[in-house]
Order: sequence, then structure tokens, then C-alpha cells
Amino acid sequence: MAANPGMAAPTGTEAEAGTEAEAEAEAVAGAASARRTIVLVGHGMVGQHFLEALADRGVTARDRVVVFCEEPRPAYDRVHLTSYFSEGRTPEQLSMVEDGFMARHGVELHVGDPAVAVDRDARTVTARSGLTVGYDTLVLATGSYPFVPPVDGKDAEGCFVYRTIEDLLAIEAYARRPETVTGAVVGGGLLGLEAAGALKGLGLDTHVVEFAPRLMPVQVDDGGGEALRRTVEGLGVTVHTGVGTQRIDSDTAGRVSSMALSDGSALGAQLVVFSAGVRPRDDLARACGLPVGERGGIVVDGRCRTADAAVFAIGECALAADGRVYGLVAPGNEMAETAARTIAGGADSEGEQGAFTGADLSTKLKLLGVDVASFGDAHGAADGCLDVLYSDSRSGVYRKLVMGADGTLLGGILVGDAESYGILRPLTGSVPPVAAEHLVLPAGAGAPVQMGPGALPDEAVICSCHNVTKGRIRGAVTEHSCTSVPEVKKCTKAGTGCGSCEKVLGRLVDAELEANGVAVDKGLCRCFAHTRAELYEIVLALRIGSYRELLDGHGREDARGGEGCEVCKPAVASILASLATAIGASVHVLDGEQAALQDTNDRFLANMQKNGSYSVVPRIPGGEITPEKLIVIGEVARDFGLYTKITGGQRIDLFGARVEQLPLIWSRLVDAGFESGHAYGKALRTVKSCVGQTWCRFGVRDSVRMAIDLELRYRGLRAPHKLKSAVSGCARECAEAQSKDFGVIATASGWNLYVGGNGGATPRHADLLAKDLSDAELVRLIDRFLMFYVRTADRLERTSVWLERIEGGLDHVRDVVVRDSLGICDSLEELMAAHVAGYRDEWADTLDDPERLRRFVSFVNAPDVPDPTVRFVPERGQIKPEPAATTLVALSETVTV
Repeated sequence: MAANPGMAAPTGTEAEAGTEAEAEAEAVAGAASARRTIVLVGHGMVGQHFLEALADRGVTARDRVVVFCEEPRPAYDRVHLTSYFSEGRTPEQLSMVEDGFMARHGVELHVGDPAVAVDRDARTVTARSGLTVGYDTLVLATGSYPFVPPVDGKDAEGCFVYRTIEDLLAIEAYARRPETVTGAVVGGGLLGLEAAGALKGLGLDTHVVEFAPRLMPVQVDDGGGEALRRTVEGLGVTVHTGVGTQRIDSDTAGRVSSMALSDGSALGAQLVVFSAGVRPRDDLARACGLPVGERGGIVVDGRCRTADAAVFAIGECALAADGRVYGLVAPGNEMAETAARTIAGGADSEGEQGAFTGADLSTKLKLLGVDVASFGDAHGAADGCLDVLYSDSRSGVYRKLVMGADGTLLGGILVGDAESYGILRPLTGSVPPVAAEHLVLPAGAGAPVQMGPGALPDEAVICSCHNVTKGRIRGAVTEHSCTSVPEVKKCTKAGTGCGSCEKVLGRLVDAELEANGVAVDKGLCRCFAHTRAELYEIVLALRIGSYRELLDGHGREDARGGEGCEVCKPAVASILASLATAIGASVHVLDGEQAALQDTNDRFLANMQKNGSYSVVPRIPGGEITPEKLIVIGEVARDFGLYTKITGGQRIDLFGARVEQLPLIWSRLVDAGFESGHAYGKALRTVKSCVGQTWCRFGVRDSVRMAIDLELRYRGLRAPHKLKSAVSGCARECAEAQSKDFGVIATASGWNLYVGGNGGATPRHADLLAKDLSDAELVRLIDRFLMFYVRTADRLERTSVWLERIEGGLDHVRDVVVRDSLGICDSLEELMAAHVAGYRDEWADTLDDPERLRRFVSFVNAPDVPDPTVRFVPERGQIKPEPAATTLVALSETVTV
């Protein structure tokens, strides 16, 4: 069989050869009566999916399955590789292999032992270790390798690729070198931006160099690329587009020192990551004489068979029958299913529907914290198509839908706000039930119609990774008696791939359960059948002052008398802290039971950093600070050798403190008039401000005074999630108030109040709640809004998510807090007044209590011994000096450092 990249339908003598190949394939499949040996070369995500597909069809129970894996660990989630840095996920947490899977199905897995030779005549595979295994069926799932442009200096020390966990570990180690300050990524595609996020997370000054005129040129258009660029640059990453890398220069030690770009400029960098695309890994196939495409890829037919009927190829190493190499998980999984079905002997019964004829190329990823999605005919290649566009350059949101002349949704691009991806992608190829202009508006931007998953037809594919339709999900509930999302996942595999469909999946499962008369458990956790909002009302009405009392009196029967769980403990702790003063049960967060309920950060009133040290963040209301206080911060940072950073929230963070140093540091700060900035708590963080009318020639009101007043009023307010605010002195919006949980903008007629904004992981533009307010009216409405949110939001729910989830949305919230439609505003104001009257600085109180101070040690049984694993890492010239001797009088003794 000759190499044929397109795999067009054969005719004449070619058809006869094809018939012979079909017959040979049938003979291979028909050998199921004897125990066969199936060898899989490569154990990535697609390889593991192939094994699961074999197991589902009973093949592993009757045949021998041998797997050769090059990497030192079984298959892991390469899609979420960057979460190793961004979320601190371990290699074990990234694993795609269920515990006991290999043993349960008798699969022989050889990790760290790649196949190096295939003898098709003898039908054997030889591994690097020398192990040779004969096969009846061979499946190549060797994936791809990173393409490194042929530039001079590419092999210098400090050059890396971004493909495996080992690559990440090597990058992390090199980035920790004191002289590594700047990192550059060659390539601005999907993996390039993920690599940039990793370098940024490692603390490097990060650059992205992309030869194309925009970022992610394959997935997004010019408008989407520009929106993505603005957002990425706003996160502190420098973007260079339309230029290439000409040369990598090294220092005398052979380490990377700079990059020469095609526009004649130079970029100083000590670490370079190549992420300029991938190439099919087809070397084994080439060596054993299998046809490959002109640009690489093992040629396969619709059944994923190569020219040798005993050899299959799946995933990124395969050139499919349509002439494409698919580099995404979903097509690879479909190829794995096709190969497994054919090997199991089910190909004929399914006819042409059993063949791989192409796949959905839709993608939804979070790159550098920015949602980016592309689906269908995203670039509008179809004749006569029309674009429906929404763009907001201020918040970095770009949404484009491509519509056919008959109203059919053909595709789209979403940047910055991809919340509706789970609904829009399944609608592709059909006429949506609402007008396109309603679909293109993001949540919170005034869209009159919010379409849910119930509007999707049963044939709509909800999970593209595993090709699971809405009808199949409904069937899992109605026919297979699944009663929860985890059960549906196990039954259908929906939501177990990239994870982009999980929200829609959850809503579908709940809707189907309710439609079948099954009560949906909306309880907080396995300990409480009540929601967080219901628990709040119980605590308020019954004046319950402890977690134990709440659990024993209102927990599930089997949870009463128990210890609770990691979900409800911090949630209840937050409720108790929010209501402590109002119900007359004011308890410090470090006292007794309360201390045991807190998250890690609250337990020491400080944010734990990735190296085990803590940050110290004193409150600086409105960013306004005296020279005397600035000097104190500088002296504390110098004496304790702390890294200092002026943040976007207009305060100064001090990093690198050991746990036993925290009381000593705060003693000096409290003496100077500082108090806790609550950077560690689910509470108000900062109220940012511009300079206002006092200094700015455009300012119309005193934004600094208002910011200080608001921050001092709401400091210490515990909430379901953190709260951020800002006050702008004019419509020029220098404080960026419309990206905050509650933001204030001055006008000539008063203050405009915006709510529900979020500039974090899922950016959301705030909504106008009320305008032209006096000072008193503004404060009163913020009081009501915050307490209504605290009262009704779910655990760990930002105001942005709450505002979209709560029934009636913004209109309902406006009715409640502005028009008092529920008659609860007096109660809301009283709760806030109780909080304001009862506020006490947590650190000042801690320093006055010997018992609380006892917890600030690294080792309980050796309180004078610091944690030896916590080490100071110099950052951009901030060198750790020898700490000055500091004495703190506490307890009944003197502690000296």
C-alpha cells in the first residue's frame, strides 16, 4: 500500500488491494477466539483512553495487553499541565489512570521503557530495555514532539521545551537560579501562552514572541487576538507579535543571555521556552516501512488502520483519512474508540458510522487566567456568513458568533468571557431558539435572554472530549438511575476530559432529576442538607454561636456528633464571623473551636506562600500613608529580610516571613498604627482609589476620602468570598471601579454605584445599581448590597457569580436593596451597623493574648526551632540581610529573635 496522505477512496486495482486489506483486517479481528496479544506503544491521554475503550468492550478480559510508556509515569492530564504551577497540583493529581486500573484489567505496563523498534515481518516490538514482545495487533499512540525552530543557539543551557512534567520540573529548577530574572516563550499559541503563565507564576519577567501578527492565530481572529493581547499584557506579560527569533545568544558559560529578534531588536532573557508547535512522532513507523504523510503523520484509513492491517495509529501521530493530523484530545479519543471498536470486532455491525471521519476542533482553555474559546467555523470561511460581534476593550471581552444566512450558528470566538461556551458549542449547526444578538451579549451586559442547557436538542454534543450527547446524559439519569454528577461522569465519561462542560453537565443532571421527581440534594456538603444561605438564617434566627451546636442540631443524622468536613468547616466559620457581633457571640478567629475551623491562611492571620513562608499585609486605606508609616514598613522589611511589593490594590505586601516571626513583625506594625489588611481572609481586601479632585484636574469628587471611609467601614467583614472595591473621582475611571465587587464612580450629580464586577479568573463588567447618590445614600445602598450578598450567596461564591445565579439577577437585587421589595432592608442595615460597631483588629487582639500567641511556632514540641525548609530567595536585587535582634514582650516571658 503506497503512502497516500489524503487516503482518498480507492478505485480499480487500488480497490482490489483495499479489499485484500479489509479481508486481512477481518481475519485479525476474527482471531478473538484465541488469546491475542495487543501491544500499545505510547501511554498518553489518548493511549489511556484506548485502554479504557478496550476494557469497556471486554477485550482486556480475554486478550493480553502490553503497554510501552516512554515517560517515567503513567498517562497524565497534559491539558491541565500548567495547573502544576498555577494550582500546585502534583503529578499524582494529574494522573489519568484510575487506581488499580492496570491490575484489574491485567494490563502489562512498562513505564520508562519506550519501544525502539518494530519488526512487522516477525510481528515483534523491542523496547529500550531489550524486552521483545510479539504482537497480533499493534497500536501506535506515540503522540507528537515539540518543534524547535532551527535558530542558532537553540541548544544553549537555559533553552527548554514545554511538553512533559519533566520539562516543567526542569524549567522550575532553572527559574529558581538567582541570575534567572527574565524568561521568553517562542510561540504565542495555546501551549505558548500556557508556558508564559508558568514562567509568570515562577516570578520571572515574561515575554512572548509570536511570528504571526496576533496571539493564538489558529483559534482566534484579529479582534480576538487584540483583546487577548490587551488582557495578557495587563497581567504583566510583554507580547511581541509579527517578529521571529533569529538567534539565541549565550554568555561565556554557555548559558542563555539574550535573544535576537527579526526586527533587529534584542531581548535580554536567561531562560527560553520553545513552544512553536508540534510534529507527529512517526519515527517508529518510518523505520518499519509504514507510509507517512508528506508533512509527517502515519497514514491511516477510517478505521485508524495503517497500510499493515495488524497495525493501527491513533492520536497526534496519525494522519487521518481526511488528510489532517489532529492535535486535540477529543479527536484523539474518537480515534481511540474507533481503533478499539475495530479490534474488538464491532466495526462491521456499525457500518460507516463506526469510522473516524473527522472531529470537533472546538477548544476552551484558561490561558494566563483568561478564558479563550473557539468553536465551529470560527473564522467565517463559509460563503455568505455574517458576524455578530460584541467587544469591550476595557474589560478585555471579545465575543463573535458566525451565522449562516439562514440563521444557523456556524461557529464563534470567545475571549475574556467564555461562560456560554457550554451552550453555544452544542448549538453549532442549528438555528438557535433566540436571536443571535441575544447570544453574543455576555452575562451581565444586558442580554434579555439567558438560555439554559434545557434549550439544547438531545443530539447536541455536550462533552466533545468523549462525544457525549445531551440525550445520553439524560439517559444516564432516567435509564441507568444515576442520581449525581459523579455517577453520570462514571456512566458516560462526560466531564472527565478537559472539563469545559462540567457546568452545563451539572445543570443538565439537576434538571433531569427534578423532571423525574427526584429531589436534588442542594445541601452544602455531606454534613449539612441545608444550603449556605439557609445555614446563615438558622444561625441568625437561633443565635447559634458554635459549629458544634449547629452540626449537632441541624446537621444530617449521620453527621451529628462527628467532626465535620473540609467544606462546611470554613463555610460555617465565615457565617459565625459575619454574625458574631449581631448575635452577641463575638469570638476571635483564633479562639477555641473557631481556630480549628479556619482555612490555612486564617489560622495564622497571614497568607501562606508557595515556599512555606508567609506574607504580611497591613491595611493602608485608600493607599494614603504618612512618611512615618512608610519608614516603619521599610525598617520592618529590612530588619526581617522581607521582600516588599507595592500591589495593584494600593498597599505594600511584605513576603518571606517565617511563622514564628509574624507576632514580632506585627508588634512593630501595630505600634506604628497599622492593622490587619485581611489579605488572608474571605473578607474585604481593599478599596482602591485615584487621587480625586484634590490633585487631579479632571476629578469632580474626593475619591480618596470616600475610599478611606468605605474601607474603614467594611474592614473585617467576613463574606462567602473576598471583596474588592474602588472609587474613581471622575468618569475617566482611573481606579477601575467597574471591575470590582462594588465600585463607585463620581459624577457632577453624585456617586454612581456598580456591583458584581470581577477582574479575576473570569472577568466580568460590573452593573450599574444606582446613580447620582449622595454620600449617605451611597453608604446605605452598599450596606444593604453587601449584607444581602453575605446572607444569600453560596460558599466561595464571588459577587459576580452570585449576581448571575440569583433568581431575577440584577433586577431582583435592585428591587431588594434599593426598593426594599422584601421588607428586609432595616434588618440588613442593622446587621452592618452591628459589624461596624463591633469591629476589632485581629492582630492587635492576638498580640494581647498569650494563648493565641502560642500557636505561632513551626514545631509545637520545639518552639524555638525555625522550619529549615523555608528559605529566602532573593528577588530582583532585594537581598536578605541578617535580621536585627527584635524583642517582643508577650505572655509572661520575653521572646527574642
